[in-house]
This record gives sequence, structure tokens and C-alpha cells, in this order.
Amino acid sequence: MLLHSSIMKRIPILFILFFTLTESFSQISDPLIEGAKKKFTGKDFGGAKTDLTKSLQTNPKNKFALDLRGQSRAALEDFYGAVSDYTVALEIDSTYAEALNHRGEAKTNLGDDESAILDLDKAIRFNPTYTDAYTNRGFAKYNLEDFQEAYFDFSKALELGPVDSDKYFNRAVIKSELGEFVSAVDDYSKAIELDKNDAGLYNSRGVAYYQTTNFDKAVADYDQAIRLDPKDPLKFENRALAKSAKGDTKGALEDYTRSIELNTDDPETYNLRGVLHHTLQEYDLAIKDFNKAVELDNKNPTYFDNRALTKTEKEDYAGAVEDYSSSMTLYPNDPETYLQRGLIKLLMNNNYDGCLDLKRADELGATEAKAAIKKSCK
Repeated sequence: MLLHSSIMKRIPILFILFFTLTESFSQISDPLIEGAKKKFTGKDFGGAKTDLTKSLQTNPKNKFALDLRGQSRAALEDFYGAVSDYTVALEIDSTYAEALNHRGEAKTNLGDDESAILDLDKAIRFNPTYTDAYTNRGFAKYNLEDFQEAYFDFSKALELGPVDSDKYFNRAVIKSELGEFVSAVDDYSKAIELDKNDAGLYNSRGVAYYQTTNFDKAVADYDQAIRLDPKDPLKFENRALAKSAKGDTKGALEDYTRSIELNTDDPETYNLRGVLHHTLQEYDLAIKDFNKAVELDNKNPTYFDNRALTKTEKEDYAGAVEDYSSSMTLYPNDPETYLQRGLIKLLMNNNYDGCLDLKRADELGATEAKAAIKKSCK
């Protein structure tokens, strides 16, 4: 019986606020706006917002100042305030593509992806070569799990350019979501060519290599990612999974342990290390790790199942039944859990309850249940 473990942790798509000044600002001579532009470029977003507010007191209909103040607010994570500024700018000029793009971006940050797409559709309609609008629409569609459409948008952003590592990264993530891992490796590789010092890119390509079962290349990428960023527990955990797949049990255990040293509060890492200890028949160490996983997250039935399997190996049948029962409380329709609890009850000579569990497992679709019923339940 194999224990449950997790697949490689999902790599989030890159989400960037595009703090760029539009060319329209070059026509503005207001010294407050000029100062705000410099502050914005220097990432003094609070100072930029202050200058733009003063400018707007004199000229409240300046759509460019409203748009830039919206970007400043977005940079300060005041997305509602940003939406308000973009909306006023659009009341002045409903075809203002930059404000539509920025409002769509702010809405995405607020989780309103469907409304964001409406704004971004308009931005692209008014400016069909607007790269940032395609990228932002790709983010919104990604969030809605419309991966095919997101793929189109990220590809269009690459076609329009300028080409950079982020654009290749975004498309690679989408390709991975679509299961196109070999093609994703190509895009990650192009991203790395453009930015050889980004640890996240090597980590992401390592995940794609892992999914294609190219474990040697996955480990090599994780090695490089860790050299560039040795304080990220996720990278050690990913390398542990790849080493485990290669049969490098000792190396995998070392990486899980290092990951835990860097982050003592991730229950999944304890669970994964526990799975490895179980495989090595180090049952006491496995139970210790599963205990910690349950302590950190007592709502995950997998941790109870894994601990129950290990207790079974130690012939702690009562403890195993208790853990399977806890798992059922969290996930009451898992046929495998009923099957395992039923088999344990049979080992405890509790045939009546064991057969009830086996019959329930059969009803839920456990393929091994019928044979067990035929053998043990008269």
C-alpha cells in the first residue's frame, strides 16, 4: 500500500503591476506632474500621489494626472482608490486605453477578474497593439482557469514585444497548466537565457522537468535555484521530491530536513518526510512526522490516513482505526479509507464492523473490496 504524497507544489504565475508612464505625459508642463513623474519612477509612490492630488485641485479634469495617481495608489495597494481614479479619468475620455488597462489590472488585484476582462477587452479594442493589456488579460483569464485563452494572450504579448523573461515565464506557466511540459521547458529556457540570475526560473523549469520524469535535469535546476536562493524551503522540498524519484533516499531526507529547518510550520513537508521514513520502514520517525503534520493541520485527511498506515505496520491496530475514523470525519466518502479500516478491524477479529466497512467501500467503488468480502464476510 502506497502512502499519499503530494505532487510538486504549484508555481504561481508572475503578477506584476505595470508601473509605466504613458507617452502622453511628455506633453504636460505642470511642474507638480513633472515632479510626480520623477517620484513615481523613483518608487516614491506616496510622494507622487501627494503631488498629483495638488495638481488635480487646480485641474480636476486632467485624465493623465488621474491615471498616474491611480497607478500610485495601486503601487501602495490602495486598489479601490486606484479604481476610483481610473473611473474618473474614463468619465473624461471613455476611449483612454491606458486607464482601461490600469483599471482592469486593479480589478484583478481585487479579485474581480470578470469585470477586469471587460476593461481589458476595451483597452485592446482601442489599442490593438497594447502589450500590457494582453498580459493583464492573460492574468485575469489565468485566475478564472481559462488557460487556453490566457495562452493566447501571453503569446500575443510575446509577439508584440518587447520580449523579456517575464513574458516567457507567464506562457510557460500556462503551458504547464495545460499539461504541455516539454513546451513549457522551452519557454522557461528562453526566460533563463534572458535572466540567468532568477532562482525562480530554474525552480519552475525543474518542476516542468520533474513532470516529464527527467529527474536528473530537475535536480540540476533545483541545484542552481538553491545556489541563487538558499533560503527558500520550497526549493529544497522540490529537490527532495526529485531525488526521491531518482532513488536518492538519503539526499531526499536531507533536503526535507533542510526545508523544515527553513520553515517549521509547513505540514506538507513533515508529511512528505514521513512518507519517506515509512518507505524506509523507519516507522517511529514516520509517525513523529505525521504527528507534527496533524498538529499543524488537523483538517487534512491524508495525514491521518498516512499515520494509520504506519500504525498498522507497527501493529497498533486500535490507533490505526482511530486515525481512519478521523479521516472519515473529514472526508466521509473515500472508499480506500473504508477498505483499510475494514481490513484492520478484521485483523482485530471484529468481523461484523469490518465487513460493514468493506461493504461500504464496495458501494463507494473500492476495487479490492469484493475479494475481501468474499474471503472474510459470510
